[in-house]
Amino acid sequence: MSTFLYKLGKSAYDKPWQFLIAWIVILGIVGTLIGVNGIHSSSEMKIAGTESQKVLDQLTKELPEASGGQASIAFTVPDGERLDTPERLALIQKAIEDVYNVEYVINPAKLAAEAGFSASDASQMGATAPQSAQGTETNQASPAEMPPYGPLMVNGVPVPGVLLSSDGALALFQFQFTVQQASLPKSVPDAVIDAAMAAEQNNSGITTIPSDTLKSTPAIGSTEAIGILVAAVVLIITLGSVVAAGLPLLTAIFGVAISIGGAFAFSKFIAINDITPILAVMIGLAVGIDYSLFIVNRQRRMILDQGLSAREAAGRAVGTAGSAVFFAGLTVIIALFGMLVIGIEFLSTMAIVAGITVFVTVLLALTLLPALLGFVGERICSPKARTKASSSDPKAKQGFSIRWAKGTVKYRWLIIIGVIIVLGTAAIPVTKMELGIPSGASANLDTTARQSYDAISKGFGEGFNGPLLLVGEPQNASDKFTPEKLGSLVQELQKHENVSLVSLIGVNKTGDMAIVSLIPKTGPTDLATKDLVNDLRAADSSIAKNLDMKLGVTGFTAINIDMSSKLAEAFPLYVGIIVILSIIILLLVFRSIIVPIKATVGFILSILATFGLTTAVYQWGWMHSLFGFDTGGPLLSFMPILVTGILYGLAMDYQVFLVSSMRESYVHGHRGTESVVHGYDLASRIVLAAAVIMVSVFAGFIFAPDAMIKQIGFALAAGILIDAFIVRMTLVPAVMAVFGDKAWWLPKWLDRLLPNLDVEGDKLISALNAQDNSSVKKKTNKPA
Repeated sequence: MSTFLYKLGKSAYDKPWQFLIAWIVILGIVGTLIGVNGIHSSSEMKIAGTESQKVLDQLTKELPEASGGQASIAFTVPDGERLDTPERLALIQKAIEDVYNVEYVINPAKLAAEAGFSASDASQMGATAPQSAQGTETNQASPAEMPPYGPLMVNGVPVPGVLLSSDGALALFQFQFTVQQASLPKSVPDAVIDAAMAAEQNNSGITTIPSDTLKSTPAIGSTEAIGILVAAVVLIITLGSVVAAGLPLLTAIFGVAISIGGAFAFSKFIAINDITPILAVMIGLAVGIDYSLFIVNRQRRMILDQGLSAREAAGRAVGTAGSAVFFAGLTVIIALFGMLVIGIEFLSTMAIVAGITVFVTVLLALTLLPALLGFVGERICSPKARTKASSSDPKAKQGFSIRWAKGTVKYRWLIIIGVIIVLGTAAIPVTKMELGIPSGASANLDTTARQSYDAISKGFGEGFNGPLLLVGEPQNASDKFTPEKLGSLVQELQKHENVSLVSLIGVNKTGDMAIVSLIPKTGPTDLATKDLVNDLRAADSSIAKNLDMKLGVTGFTAINIDMSSKLAEAFPLYVGIIVILSIIILLLVFRSIIVPIKATVGFILSILATFGLTTAVYQWGWMHSLFGFDTGGPLLSFMPILVTGILYGLAMDYQVFLVSSMRESYVHGHRGTESVVHGYDLASRIVLAAAVIMVSVFAGFIFAPDAMIKQIGFALAAGILIDAFIVRMTLVPAVMAVFGDKAWWLPKWLDRLLPNLDVEGDKLISALNAQDNSSVKKKTNKPA
C-alpha cells in the first residue's frame, strides 16, 4: 500500500496539471448534471413499515384528501380586545377564503357542498380537519365540561376550520393540504401566508402567526464561516506558512463541492433530505482539512528534519501519512455505511452521501494535494523555517508534548481512574434522554414557530399543536359504518382522559373505513401523548373492544413517535455492527489485540459523555443562552445513530494517527514506555491541531438557525473535544503505558493470517534507504 501511494504521490507531483485538470473536469461534469437535472431536496423523513406510515399509505390509497399534511394559522389581537368585531371578522373571513382558494389547500365547505351538506355541517367537519367528499354527518361528542373555545361565527354561520378562544383574543385556523408538506411546491406555503397576512391590513390590530409547518427556517447561517476562519488560523500556526495552510483548505473545499454537487446532481432520482447536504458539508470540511494537514505536515517535517527535497518528501509523505489517511478514511466510511443495515431510507441516503464525501476527500488528499504541492515546489517551506529548523535544538522542539506524555505515563493509574470518573459523571444525563423531533415548543421565543405554539397552547391547549389522525375499521370486513356507529366511535374516543376534542372527517367510498381527527390534551412531544397513541393502537384497549374495531393512528406527531421508537430499537444493532467491523480494521492496521479493544472502550466512554452533555444542554436547557437557544426539548431522534457513526469514524482517525506513531517507535527499537513517549511526541502536535480544526468546524454549526443542525453540531464538536483531548491524548498513552510492549502482542497463528498492510511505511522507507545506500556505494566505487 505505502509503495503504491509513494509512486502515486510522486506522479501527481511531477504531473500536476494532468491531475488538476482531471479533477476540474469531474467538477465540470457534476455542474453539468446539476444544470440538466436541477436541484431537488425535501424535508420529509419517513420510515417505511412503521404503524403511522402504514396508515398514511392506506389513506393515500383509500382517501387521498385525508392523507395530506396539516397546518394552522393563529390570528391574535392585543390583550383585552376581541377578534369577533364586524371589521375584524370581515378581514379574517376574507383571508380564510383566500387561503382556501390556494392550490393544494382543501376547502371543507366546497367538499361538503359537493356531498350535499350544509355550511353548518361543513364548519363542524372542518373544525379540526376538512370533510372528505364521501363524508357523513358529523357526530361530535360533548365533553363533561365545555372547552374554552368554540366555532368562529360570522352572521350566525360558523367559519369552516376556525375556532375562537373563550376570551375572543385568539382564532385558530386549521386546514389541510391534498399532499404532505414535503411534496408541496415551494410557492404554496408562501401563497398561504400571503393570503393570511391580508388580515393585518388597514391597521386592524390583528397579528397573523403561521405554524412552523408553513415557515421554513434556513438550515445554516453565517456562523459556520467562523469555524473555517479558526481552522485557517490553526493551519497557519501549525504549518508556519500561509501557502502551506491554504492547501488543506483548498482541497477540502474542492472535495465538498464535488461531493455535494454530485448528490444534488442525482437528487432528481434519489430523495435527498434537507439535512443531508449540510451533514456532508460538516464532515467534508472537517476530514478534508485534517487529512490534507497530516500529509502536508509530514512532507514539511521530512524537508526540515531530514533535508529531503520537496519532491521526494511529497512522495514519502503520501506513502506514509497517506496510508494512515486511507485507513482512517476507510474506518469513517465503514461507520457511516453501517447505517444501511438499519433499513431507514433517509438515514441510508445521509450515510451514502456522507460516505462518498469522505471517499472523495481521501482521493483528493492522495492525488490533488500532491499535485498542488508540485505547483508550490520548494516554497512549501520558507527560508526562515529552514534556517530555524537547522539551527534549533532537536530535543527542544517538542518539549511540552514530551513533558505531557511523561506525565501521563508517570501518573497513569491516577489518570485512568480520573478520566473514567469525569466521563462517567458527564454521561449520567443519558439515563433521562428523550428522543423526538424539535417542534415549536423548543423554538426560540422570537420565532413565529414558537409564537404560534405558545398562542395556540394558551388559547386552546398544547394538543392543538399536534393533532392525531385516526383510521377506524370494523373487525368484521363485511361490516359498514352507520351514523350510529360513527357517533359511538367519536363518543368512545372522547371519553379518554387525555383527549381534548374529536372530530369526524368522513368515511371512504366503500363505507368500511372511518377517518377521525383527535386533539390530545398534551403536547406533541409529551410522554403522555405517546402513551395515548399506544392506547389507541392497542388491540385489547377498551375502545377497540367496545366498538369491535381496530384503530390506526398517524399524523406528524404519531410519525415522530414511531420514528423515535424505531431508531431507538436499531441503535444497539448499529453500534454492534460498526464496532465489530472497525475492530477488524484496527486489528489489521495495528496488528494487536489490545489496541483495538482499548480504542473501542475509550470511544464508548466518549460517546456516553457526549450524549450526556447534549442531553443536559439541549433537553434540560443548561447554559442555553450560551448556545443561542431559549428552551430545551427532546433530542433529535436520529441524532444518536448519526453522531455515533460519525464520531466513531473520526475518533478512530486520531487513534490511527497517534497510535501508529507509537507503533512506529516500537518497530524502530523503542521499548516499554519509551515507545509511548517517543510516538506521542511525533504525532501529538499535529493531532492536537487537527482536533482543534475539527472542533472549530463543527462548533460553527451550533449557532445555525435550524434546531436539528444545532444539536448535531454541538454533539459532534463536544464528541471530538472529549475523544481527542481526554481519551486519545490523555487516556490512551496512560493505558499504553500500563501494557507496555504487551500492547503489541498478537498470537502467532493470527499474525500469519493477517496481511501486513505496512501502514507506517516501514517497507517503503527500508526500500528507499537501501536504494539510497546502493546509489552512494556506486558513486564511491566509480573509478576516477
